[in-house]
Amino acid sequence: MSRLSLGLSLLLVIAFVLSLLAGRIWLPPNEIISSHDVLARLIVTDLRLPRTVLALLVGASLGLSGAVLQGLTRNPLAEPALLGVSTGAALGAVLAIYFGVTLISGIGGPLLGLIGALAACALTFGLGQGGGTITLVLAGAAVSSLTAAGIALALNFAPNPYAAYEIMNWLLGSLADKSWNQVWLILPFVVLGCALLATTGRALDALSLGETQAESLGVNLSRLRIAAIAGTALAVGAATSVTGAIGFIGLVAPHLARPFVGHQPSRILLPATLGGALLLLIADIAARLIHVGPELKLGVFTSLVGTPFFFWLVLRLKRRAP
Repeated sequence: MSRLSLGLSLLLVIAFVLSLLAGRIWLPPNEIISSHDVLARLIVTDLRLPRTVLALLVGASLGLSGAVLQGLTRNPLAEPALLGVSTGAALGAVLAIYFGVTLISGIGGPLLGLIGALAACALTFGLGQGGGTITLVLAGAAVSSLTAAGIALALNFAPNPYAAYEIMNWLLGSLADKSWNQVWLILPFVVLGCALLATTGRALDALSLGETQAESLGVNLSRLRIAAIAGTALAVGAATSVTGAIGFIGLVAPHLARPFVGHQPSRILLPATLGGALLLLIADIAARLIHVGPELKLGVFTSLVGTPFFFWLVLRLKRRAP
């Protein structure tokens, strides 16, 4: 493990502890450790600990998938939403709210969200298969537009104001009010998805030389695309189905790691994973500490912070262009 990864791991431990203490009510460490303060222990174990674990899982999924997709498409602006995963998961969860499935079962929304993410990725791969990376990106853009239109349609025909409010509230993205049920629900999908994404490192290194050179080195490009798309669908789709849309983490995390490890894609994967988890956990802590009436939604906060970085990245690429 590199020094960067070790440093990020140490920062993650610090942020993890801080996440258990921070909130509208700060909890001193001695109250958590004390066996007499039952309320403090309940706040930690039933509210803040599952929220913290969920932030780590979601952030790691976004960071790793962003790094893989940037290597796969050789596009520094690529992120998980590129393949329609995020909007597909969003559409599935929105339909669960629209048809009242969430009132029947608390896991109805996440399950339909995961199904939506897998369906969107399958459609993207089906449209883009055999046409190269550019065709795959265009197929992802088309699927994203289709699923976004479906979300807008559900909002337009929401059966009542409460359903419209629930849909909008979910689309803003948040880790608040999550329980261990959501953690255990997405954990196997996130682990399997991240495992698939982690296997792409060497193939991405070869792909950085060009598709023809990668194939001459024995890289099966179809297999690489399947691993990247399936891994993103499982990990990010499961995460988005629970938390709602959280942007920019998948874009920012790989770029923050890249100056320290060079431009070799395989060396970026682990730091991007740790960096994504750290960024989302810090963002969640900050969203809790900003007192503006109702808690600031995490998706709104990451967009506000990530947008200036996006502009800086575009301007940087523009200056470097020939």
